[in-house]
Amino acid sequence: MKKTPSGFGPLTWLTTIVITTLLLVAATKALWLVVPFLLAIILYYLLYPIVLRLILGGVAREAAAALVAGGVTVLAVAIMIPLVPWLIAQSVSGEETLFRYLEGGRVLIDRTLLALESQFAFLKRLDFHAEMSRKATEFGNVFVQKQLADALNGAATWLPSLLLAPFFAFFFLRDGRQFVTLLLNEVPNAFFERTIYMVDRVNATARNYFQGLLKLTVIDSLLLAFGLWLIGIPGALLLGVIAAIFEWVPVVGMILGCVLVVLVAAADFPNDPWVVYAVVALFVAVRMLDNFLFIPLTIGRSIQMHPLPTVLMVFIGGAVAGVAGLILALPLAGVVSAVVGTAAGIVYDPRLRARNRFAKALQLRRATADLSP
Repeated sequence: MKKTPSGFGPLTWLTTIVITTLLLVAATKALWLVVPFLLAIILYYLLYPIVLRLILGGVAREAAAALVAGGVTVLAVAIMIPLVPWLIAQSVSGEETLFRYLEGGRVLIDRTLLALESQFAFLKRLDFHAEMSRKATEFGNVFVQKQLADALNGAATWLPSLLLAPFFAFFFLRDGRQFVTLLLNEVPNAFFERTIYMVDRVNATARNYFQGLLKLTVIDSLLLAFGLWLIGIPGALLLGVIAAIFEWVPVVGMILGCVLVVLVAAADFPNDPWVVYAVVALFVAVRMLDNFLFIPLTIGRSIQMHPLPTVLMVFIGGAVAGVAGLILALPLAGVVSAVVGTAAGIVYDPRLRARNRFAKALQLRRATADLSP
C-alpha cells in the first residue's frame, strides 16, 4: 500500500499541542496585553463587514477603518465614564447581595444534604451532612476572601488596558492586508500556493470561530433570558447574558453560569426548591440545543482538528493557563494547526522541496553568469 504524504498526522498533532502549550504559558505572563489583543481580534471580525461595506461604497480603507474603530472607541469611553463611578457606588450593596446569594446557596446545600441523609442510612452514619457543611463553609470563606478578591483586583487592573482593544482593532482593519502582503513577499515561489492556502485557512478558522461564538452567545442569551423570565427569576436578561458569556469557557463555563443562576434562585425562592430544579433543567435543555443544533450552525467545524487533540488541548490549556487558557486554547490551537499542517505538507512533499532547490540553483547561475574567469 502506497503511503500518501499528509500534513495532518499524529506528529503534527503533537507539534501543535506542544507549540500551543508554550504559547499559552507565555500568554499567562502578559494577560494585560493578551486580553485586549483577543478582544481586538473579536472586534476585527465583528467590524470588518462594516469596513468592507464602506470601502465598496467608495470610502478609502484608512478612512473606513478610522471611522469604524474611532466610533467604537468613543462608544467604549462613553460607556466606561459613567459605568466606573456607578460600579464604585454599587460596591457596598453588591457585596451584601453576593453574601445573600452565597447564603442562599449554603441553605440549598444544607437542605439537599439533609434530604440525602434521610434517604440513605449509611450517609447518616458517616455524618455526611455535618462534614460536607463544614467543607462548604471553608470553601466559601476561602473563595470570598482569597479567590474572589484576587479576581476583582485583577479585573480592576485590566480595565484600563481594555481600551487598547479598539486601538489594535484599528490597525488590524487598516493594515491587515499590507501585513499579509509583506509576509507573502518573503515566501519562496515554490511554497507560495501552500502559504496562500495557510493564510486563508488561518483567517477562516479565526473568523468562523469568533463570529460563530458571538452568534452563539446571542442565541444562548435570548434562550436563557426567556426561560428564566418564564420561571420568574429576577433580572432574567442580565443573568442570561452573563451565563452565555460564561460559556466562552469550554467545559466549565456552562457549569459556572448554572451555579450563578442557581444561587440567585436559592436566595430569592428559599422555600420553593422547584425553581432551582427548573433552572437546572433549563440549562441542560439549552446545552442540548447547543450541542445538536446551534453549535453546528454557528461555530461548526471552524477548528479543523481531530476530536482527540482538541479535547486534550482544552484540558491542557486550563492546567497551564487557567481560565484564560480555557478560552484561548481552541482558537490558538486551530491557528497553530493550520501553520504546522502547512509546514508539514511542505516537508512531506519532495516535489515542492525539489522545486525550491532548483529555483535557488537557477538564481545562483543567473547571479554568477558574468563572473566566470
